[in-house]
Amino acid sequence: MASRQVVQHQNRGGEAVQGGVKQKNIGGERKNRRALGDIGNVVIARGGAAAVPADGKPIVQVSRPVTRSFCAQLLANAQAQKNKTSAAIVADGALPEAKKAAGAGRKPAAKKAAAPKPKPEEIIEISPDSTEIPKEKEKVAAEKLAKKKAPSFSTTLTARSKAACGLSKRPPKELQIVDIDAADINNDLAVVEYIDDIYKFYKSAEHEGRVHDYMDSQPEISEKMRAILVDWLVQVHEKFELSQETLYLTINILDRYLAAKITSRGELQLVGLSSMLIASKYEEIWAPEVEDLVGIADRAYSNKQILVMEKRILGELEWMLTVPTPYVFLVRFIKASQTESDVENMVYFLAELGMMNYSTLIYCPSMIAASAVYVARSTLGKSPAWNDTLKLHTGFSETQLSDCAKLLAKLHSSVAEMRQRGIYRKYSSSERCAVALLPPPAPPATAGAAALKAEN
Repeated sequence: MASRQVVQHQNRGGEAVQGGVKQKNIGGERKNRRALGDIGNVVIARGGAAAVPADGKPIVQVSRPVTRSFCAQLLANAQAQKNKTSAAIVADGALPEAKKAAGAGRKPAAKKAAAPKPKPEEIIEISPDSTEIPKEKEKVAAEKLAKKKAPSFSTTLTARSKAACGLSKRPPKELQIVDIDAADINNDLAVVEYIDDIYKFYKSAEHEGRVHDYMDSQPEISEKMRAILVDWLVQVHEKFELSQETLYLTINILDRYLAAKITSRGELQLVGLSSMLIASKYEEIWAPEVEDLVGIADRAYSNKQILVMEKRILGELEWMLTVPTPYVFLVRFIKASQTESDVENMVYFLAELGMMNYSTLIYCPSMIAASAVYVARSTLGKSPAWNDTLKLHTGFSETQLSDCAKLLAKLHSSVAEMRQRGIYRKYSSSERCAVALLPPPAPPATAGAAALKAEN
């Protein structure tokens, strides 16, 4: 019990009693408690009475704790006092204490008049209808315009590659060449920076997928049978409303397979159907279903036969379907022609006639496309029939196109007498400007001969 009382007395801050003898507290506990009392932190006894220090003077108890609101009030008072001092400095030019020290022993000086407040600056507002633009806005607009006119990184690289290959030389002044890509400079889908390189690649790659004479190796197939099949495929293509790319790729796949594999007469139509199925899957978003192809062939073949032939064709061609057909050149050359829709329809009419005729296989796709443009311009009386812009983009002169142009003109003159009427009916409609009904041109043969004679 004695030890318990000692602990309680020590906790209360009084003197400890041990064995009936009073013991003083250890260390400077009194000084510490007095120091704590100096800052207003009074230790309250359990009974409620304030602890009395050694000198006997009671410490005034703080009536309220330092809370957040009280601290905020102190800060506000200090800020107000600081504002008063600053105002005195601005008004009198010196601190009050400095004024007292300076004015000791002399008469107080007269109060200076308060400095006049500066007038607020006038703000000029520009109405929305005003055409004046601030200088800062003009500067920003000029910077944006400079950035827009600055060449892109890809354009710079293309120009450097052309310069390295010697392709950046300007044509002579006497040549009248039109920039056909000027209107598409801001069209990302036109890929103006790469279009020349793309067609340069097409020119080099068109001979890889080109088909040569193969009819002698086919014992059961003739040129006439092939023409009947192509004319029928053109009608099927129109029936399903497929894209132009699909038609030209279909004929390319058909010829490449027939050049590599001996085919019987009974399988020729099956090869054509499977070729169109492959081309549709490659070019179209929604390809025709196999059942539709079976129905349009009057159920001469089953679904399984078409799919088996499709697999056989792909294996024979080693899945090589990305080839430059005449269509990719036709699009570019028609654009270089810069003519109306009647010339465009005439070009496609002549190209499909050439595709149906087996004798055009001796010419490369780009020459067939260029010759179709040349004959179409001649038929519709476009003068001149061949110009510097077409020569630059096609890579062919008028003399080089003479033979192929004569062949296409001959096919046009005899189309009305052919038994294959699919292409003729297709381009006799008003939707395609009825170009098949126009008389065949004579200028291609005459112009080609005249140009050849002039060069010799």
